[in-house]
Amino acid sequence: METILIRTDSSSEIGTGHIMRSIVLAKKFSKNKIIFLVENLEGNINYKIQESGFELINLKSKKIEELISLIKKYEAKKLIVDHYDISFSDEQKIKKETGVVLFVLDDTYKEHFCDIILNHNIGADKKRYLNLVPKNTKIMCGQKYALIRNEFYKEKKILRQKNFKTKKIMLALGGADILNLNCKILNLMSTISNITLDITTTEANANLSDLKQMVKKYNYFAKLHINTDRMARLMNESNLIITTPSVTINEVFFMEKPFIAIKVADNQKIIFDYLDKNSYFTMNEYCDNVLRKYIKQILEI
Repeated sequence: METILIRTDSSSEIGTGHIMRSIVLAKKFSKNKIIFLVENLEGNINYKIQESGFELINLKSKKIEELISLIKKYEAKKLIVDHYDISFSDEQKIKKETGVVLFVLDDTYKEHFCDIILNHNIGADKKRYLNLVPKNTKIMCGQKYALIRNEFYKEKKILRQKNFKTKKIMLALGGADILNLNCKILNLMSTISNITLDITTTEANANLSDLKQMVKKYNYFAKLHINTDRMARLMNESNLIITTPSVTINEVFFMEKPFIAIKVADNQKIIFDYLDKNSYFTMNEYCDNVLRKYIKQILEI
């Protein structure tokens, strides 16, 4: 059985998307031994890796030498990298010293020295990689390569009953919610009639304590879901999803749900620009009045 190593991270600052999509990818290599290499950062969701049945090693540093040492120790045949801090020169060094097959997940069109590159985001453009990777690199781009969890495939086949008197809105603003938009939007929603609200987040959210208090205040229409394994069902039950132009958009598109995408980080600009160009409901930055306008337009309330 060949060993595959996966280098990725999560934290209150990085978010949780890298870990979640790497888990989906790891499950595609079921015949191999999979080991995740991660740092023990504040607000991480490393437990999700172990819950999924994969081995986990906590790294002592960000040093490439430690990564190379582990590749050699486990005689790994493939290294999957989903990490913004590993550079082109780092990849060159890894390849030179180990000969491992390098499989890189990318969504920012940066230069990479790898054998396989995957950009599974909506609107990803294969042509943009032609001068960014070696000529023999296998380039996998676009929605057909989207890393969708099995729960979404199962849920999409189910027709959920909806309450026609009230509209259900889901907030999926990332496990870390770095701009604390959940609290801001919850305040806004309290002024809109005939809606219910499902708020999804994780323990990586640095503002979780404040959010819990707010949801307790507004529990007559809002529910908080922490580290939920029901994301697919919550999406399926929703009339509208408010999210970010991140990996979550792939799931929203798959479920064919109306959405509003709010950009909260620079690395979301490429997906944001694609959505904006194609006339989806987008916000370059958060604004109460714009969000209220979009909600009423979409839900016709």
